[in-house]
Amino acid sequence: MRIATWNVNSIKQRLDNLTAWLAERQPDVVCLQETKCVDDAFPRAALEGLGYNVAIHGQKTFNGVAILSKLPFDEVTLGLPGDAHDDHARFIEASLSTGHGNLRVASIYLPNGNPVETEKYPYKLKWMDRLFNYAKERLKLEEELVLCGDYNVIPTAQDVYDPPAWIADALFRPQTREKFRALIHLGLTDALRATRDEAALYTFWDYQAGAWQKNGGLRIDHVLLSPRAADGLITAGIDKHVRGWEKPSDHVPVYVDLAIKKR
Repeated sequence: MRIATWNVNSIKQRLDNLTAWLAERQPDVVCLQETKCVDDAFPRAALEGLGYNVAIHGQKTFNGVAILSKLPFDEVTLGLPGDAHDDHARFIEASLSTGHGNLRVASIYLPNGNPVETEKYPYKLKWMDRLFNYAKERLKLEEELVLCGDYNVIPTAQDVYDPPAWIADALFRPQTREKFRALIHLGLTDALRATRDEAALYTFWDYQAGAWQKNGGLRIDHVLLSPRAADGLITAGIDKHVRGWEKPSDHVPVYVDLAIKKR
């Protein structure tokens, strides 16, 4: 099975690019972030026409996550547990039946956290604590679990073009990286780093200051695997070329191939 994640930065503006990439990469499951539209405005029919089941957790103008799957959904859960008052559309989870049993996939849009001197950074850290607690409970099920998304976390200096310039940023502050490491240490595998160790593997290039042309990128989109899922890891990759398409998102897709029988 091929599972992918992509922050499309507006599903309406990126639909042509999304459908072109789906035809090219042929993923079985896709997690989307920053869809930036309410559920009724999501272009469901265009994606269903390509053979995907569609699960959406939308919000007007901001945030928004979705999961596309060629397999039917057994169950869909909206929202990250741990704060009943948090109405941001940043998390959706789906359960799918495969030839190996239950596959659980989550699409995650973790808060940016900037500016750090505002309430946005404490919100980010609390959200990461909630994600830690969620993952800890899900790992007890010993299922194939895939946590995909825009984590807004630069894990190491290897994952940013100019580490000193980012040290005070919410994406790279020591406290942010510490919480991400704690999540990994629950027993999750960073799929890309498990298969490739070179520097300059980026998933995001800002629209400003010629970042794409200078390869001034960040690796902030991640696919994390439970032990059972990691056992079947075949390969992982980044579709960097998509950033050079017309009207691109500032993020590009990340994908993994797992040895999972679909039926």
